[in-house]
Formats: sequence, structure tokens, C-alpha cells
Amino acid sequence: MNILGISCYFHDSAACLVQDGKIIAAVQEERFTRKKNDSGFPNNSINYCLSAAEISINDIDYVVYYDKPLQTFERILLSYLTAAPKGIKSWVEVLPKWLKYKLFIQDEILKETNFTGKILFTEHHEAHAASTFYTSPFDEAAILTIDGVGEWATACYGYGKGNELSFQKELHFPDSVGLLYSAFTYFTGFKVNSGEYKMMGLAPYGKPRYKDLILSEIIDLKDDGSIRLNLLYFDFMSGTYMTNDKFAALFNGPPRQINSKITQREMDIAASIQSVTEEILVKMAGHVAKETKMKNLCLAGGVALNCVANGKILRSGVFENIWIQPAAGDAGGALGAALSVWYRFLGNERINPSSNDLQNGSYLGPSYSNTEVKNFLETNGYKYHLLPKEDKSTTIANFLATGKTVGYFSGRMEFGPRALGARSILGDPRQLDTQHFINNEVKFRESFRPLAPSVLEEKAHEYFDIDKPSSYMLLVADISDKKRLAQKDDVDLSIKERLFQVRSDIPAVTHVDYSCRIQTVSREKNADYYGIIEEFENKTGCAVIVNTSFNIRGMPIVNSLEEAYDCFIRTGLHALVLEDYILYKEEQSQTKMNFVGNISNKTNKKISAASELTNIRKFGIGAVVIFGALLLLAVYFNSSFPTYLFSILTILGAGFILVPRKLRVLYKVWMRFSKFIGKNINFLLLAIVYYFVVTPIALIKSVFGGRPLSVKPDKGINSYWKLRTEPAQPKERFFKRF
Repeated sequence: MNILGISCYFHDSAACLVQDGKIIAAVQEERFTRKKNDSGFPNNSINYCLSAAEISINDIDYVVYYDKPLQTFERILLSYLTAAPKGIKSWVEVLPKWLKYKLFIQDEILKETNFTGKILFTEHHEAHAASTFYTSPFDEAAILTIDGVGEWATACYGYGKGNELSFQKELHFPDSVGLLYSAFTYFTGFKVNSGEYKMMGLAPYGKPRYKDLILSEIIDLKDDGSIRLNLLYFDFMSGTYMTNDKFAALFNGPPRQINSKITQREMDIAASIQSVTEEILVKMAGHVAKETKMKNLCLAGGVALNCVANGKILRSGVFENIWIQPAAGDAGGALGAALSVWYRFLGNERINPSSNDLQNGSYLGPSYSNTEVKNFLETNGYKYHLLPKEDKSTTIANFLATGKTVGYFSGRMEFGPRALGARSILGDPRQLDTQHFINNEVKFRESFRPLAPSVLEEKAHEYFDIDKPSSYMLLVADISDKKRLAQKDDVDLSIKERLFQVRSDIPAVTHVDYSCRIQTVSREKNADYYGIIEEFENKTGCAVIVNTSFNIRGMPIVNSLEEAYDCFIRTGLHALVLEDYILYKEEQSQTKMNFVGNISNKTNKKISAASELTNIRKFGIGAVVIFGALLLLAVYFNSSFPTYLFSILTILGAGFILVPRKLRVLYKVWMRFSKFIGKNINFLLLAIVYYFVVTPIALIKSVFGGRPLSVKPDKGINSYWKLRTEPAQPKERFFKRF
């Protein structure tokens, strides 16, 4: 039984193949298109999943989509009815996409894949819940999913037992922890849906001076972790901005512009919302523990990537064990949707969980054989060295011990946002300069960004205050006291000055608050990576190395051999490991460097030029057909001027076919003109609908009973959680888009 899970059209598209209950492959579309958080249809991901299983689309039994599009569209329409007359800019951008393809997922899947079998749908938070529980090492556990929004739900809790999921309550839009955090991400000058982790990394540089203000003005937080947003301060309902002028006035100024200087205000705001988020999540977890009576917790949803808050939940002690889906965001929805069909729709018994999870280390993406690597290297004439199996770990560890950095490309690529030792940049954590070098000379990113440590699992407690495995880098813990170095109070120092404070024996991975986002490495999950750290310990006495994702700022993690080499050459990396081969920077010729640095652009330009000529010829064929037909009609009716006009236009169309290069400028002028006309006509029509249909309905509703989603904080109630009702025929809902 082959089940293909798909997530797309919102952010971070992905595909996953589950075969007889086993996860065969899972990958994000961004890794192929090189577009960060690509939301498009995951054609490349689907093709990879099929090739990994050596099957075709005809072998797929079910395709399942991770969302109910009609429910989501209902929420969007009601959001505009709440925001109108504001929101016209978003309306004209969003509505055409929904009417063209988002409402018709089944048709899109058929068009893109030629799949003619059964297409199913899960609810968004059901997919999140399935992605975390069914991959967990628990036979039974509480489940908590938290994100921006999926259909109507923004958070949901319940429990799993065996192959069953039971949902109890949920929070509804617009009350959303994810949107709250994203609003502050926007306000502090980072990009929504991709910059949240940057704000989390910035938080330790500030003080939570605004926490009380947020809790008193921005949200109403109940003891059970449920929240209500004060919509007077937000503008996300209109789809234009996340916050408004009232929000800015509350924090003494406008939002920080992207890439502008970060001030103490942004640091303090980041610290404040991070503290608020941690309090919300700990209260939620406590409530879920009380309601479900479970000792284990499974987390998913984009907010579950807040590893600082995850660490706080673990240390709160409300649960004995926590499992977090490594691809906790929308990408993991593809995995969860497929698993939900296998267990909930088809009713298959769950594989008995053990102490190990079923995520396979999250190494679920593409890989390359040594033969493929060698062919790539020799075809391009790159100088390399073979690493014998018995010497590989030692060679890499010795190189790292000299303070050098390595791009490490080995085995199957990770599924999810974290690099876990398959597509990683490695370094020596004992040297403070490692952090500055990697951030500035390799990743080209903000200097305040922390680096993560990979530590031998059995040695983790010696370096960090943690007594649980953290295989997927989703928990933050503090450096142990015995590894810390005494520091003076640096509260009045700048970010740059604080960065150069040596705080521990492993300063390159020690954040300013002594915290670390930890990856514990076991021999069972990744023997090769474990071997490198083990040899590094043998060489240096340190069982920790630096691990950060193999990419540069704004780009997805490298996927292909070409991308790995290109990143190696373009950055300050000292060496590159491709499976059992190592390349040293000083041995790569300058000619090759220049060639590789431009190879992608040259290739893309050639492809683009050829594609453009094809489009010009197609345009010419269309013109000849249309104007030729009109010419025949004009001749038939003996109309002199139309005959003359259509003759010229038909000849011109033939010119586009025969000499497309010479008429390229004319083609471009026409396309820009037609695009301008079409865009403005569409805008005009959509504006008429918005101002003469949507807005009057919204105004009438505001007079008679209020806008649909105009909720207000209510101090008189104890909870904003809403009871969730399961359908009478649960299997039938898989066939419905609502």
C-alpha cells in the first residue's frame, strides 16, 4: 500500500511517501527549487519520493492533502468581511489564487501528477497530530499542536492510543500563539514565516521589559494557556501588515526595517515576547497534562520549533517525556496526512513503539553514492582525496581540531529545518572565533546568531543541564555549571561586545544566556557522524562539535553535489566532504572557482533564452491561426481595410515563428502591455466586488450584530478553548474538502 502525502500552497511545500506504514521518503520542495520556504506544488518532491521507492504514480493507492481548502477559504472570506474596507491590496492578490487552484486541489493534483486514483483530505491540525504521535516512541501520549492557523484551528489538544487519535479542544482564529509570535517577528524587522527563529536567537540579548505590557494590553492569557488577542493592535486580518499604528505607539516607534540596525528596543521586545510565549506554552502543557492524565507529550505545529519553550516544558516536569516532530511546520503536514490515512482511514495496527522513534533520524531525503560523487568530481576536474573508511572520521576530526571548518555532505538529506549531520557545516566549539567566522565568512548572516552543538548522546549530561536525548535539535538547555566561566555583568555592552565574551569551555556554541540548542548524537541513528565526534573527543578531549546547516543566508540547505561544491567555493569553508571524498580549498584552482561561481547563472541564462524563443514561436503560431482566420473572413466578405490589416498581422505572426530573435523586442513590448492591461482589468473587477459587495455586507454586519471575527478579550470567562466535535462517520470526512 503506497500513500503519498502532500502539503503546499501556503508555505514550505513537501511530499512524503508511506509504504505499508513505513516512511520511505520525505522532502521539502525548497531543496529542489532553491526558493526558501517554497509554497508551490511539490512536483520535484513527489518525483523524488517515487524514485526512492522505485515506483511510478500509477503505483500510488491514495494521495492525501493536509488541509481542508473549503474551510480555509471560509475563514479567509470572513476575515475580509471583518476587515473591509481595508484589505483591498491583499484581496486582489489572494482571491485569484484561490479561484484558480487553491479551491480545486483535486484538479491540481490530477493536472500536475496524472494521478487518477482516490484523493483524500485531512484537517490541518489532524495532520500535525498524526505527524508527531505516529512517529513517536510512545504507545500512548498527550498531543498538543500549535501554529499560526490551519482552517479555523490555531491550537489543538487531545491524546493518542495505539492507532487512534482523539481530539478534545482547540483554539480558533484569530486567537493564535503563532500569529502573535509572527506579529512580533515582523515588528522587530524579520521576515514572517522564516525569521521567527532569528527573533528567538535575539531574545537573550534583551530584557523582558515589555512582558507585563504584552500581557495587559496585547493578549488575555488564561491559566489553562488559552489566549485571546486584542485585535485593536493587529492588522493581519486585512492581510496587509501584521501590526498597526496602535501597536507601534505601544512600543514607542514604528517597526524596524529589515536589515536596519538592531537596537536595544528590538532586543527587549524579542526577550519579552519569547518570555510570554514560554509562559503560554508551559501553561498549555500543564492544562493538557491535567486533562489527558498522560505522562508523555507529543508536540507539532510551527510553534513547536521554538526549542527554548520546548526546553521549558520539559523542565517544568508536567510530563515525563516529550517528543517533537522534527518537521513540525507545514512540511510535516505531508507526513502526518499520509500516516493519518494509514492508521485512521485504513485502520491499520500501529507498529509497536520502542525506545526509538520511527522518524529514522529524519534522514529521509536524497542521497548520492560514492560512484556518483566520483563521477561528478572527475567530470568537473576537481582535485579530491579518497577517505578510506577506517580513516574517514579521524581525518575529519583532526582537521576540525586545527580550527578549520568543513562542509559535510553524507547520507540521506534531513527532512525538516534542522541540519543533523547529513548536510551540515562543522567546526571546533572550543574556539570563540568559530562562531564569528561561520556567521560572517561562511553563512553571511547576522553576527548574533547562535551555533548549535552536536554532542555524543552518552556525554551530553557532562556539558549541558539535560538528562534526555535531543536527537533532532529541538530542545534548549543551559551549559552545565562546571563548564561555565565567570563573567562580569555585560548588560551595558553592545551586541558585538557581548559576542566576544568567552562564557564556557565551548564558547562557539554558548549563547549569551549560557543556553544551547542541543543535538545529541547516537551511533544507532548516524554512525558516521557519531564517529567524527568520537574521534574529535579522542583528539581534543571534547565530545562536542559545532553543527549548523549547510547553506548561506536566505538559501535552503544544499541538496545536490553541485550546490554543495558551489557553497564550498563561494564561502570561507576550508574543506568539503562528499561521502567518502574530501576536497581542500587551497587545492581548488582559481579557474575552477570562477567557473563554478558562475555556472548556475550561465546555465540559467541559456535555459531562459531557449525558453523565451520557444514562447515567441508559440505566440507567433497563435497569431497566425487567429489573424489568418480573420483574414479569410475579410476576403470572403470582400472587406478591403480588414483584409489589409489582417494580412499584415498574419505576416507579422509568421515572422515571430521564422525569426523570433529579431522580433524579440516587439514580443516583450506586447507582453508587457498586455500584462499591464490584464492586471489593471483584474484589479478593477476585484476592487468593484470588494467595495460594492464585500464592504457593504461588512458594514451592514457591523451595524446589526458586529463583524464576524471581531472578538474581544473577556475577563469574565476562564478559558478560550473550544470543544471539538468529531464527525459521526470519521472515515467519510477524508473524502471531503470541508
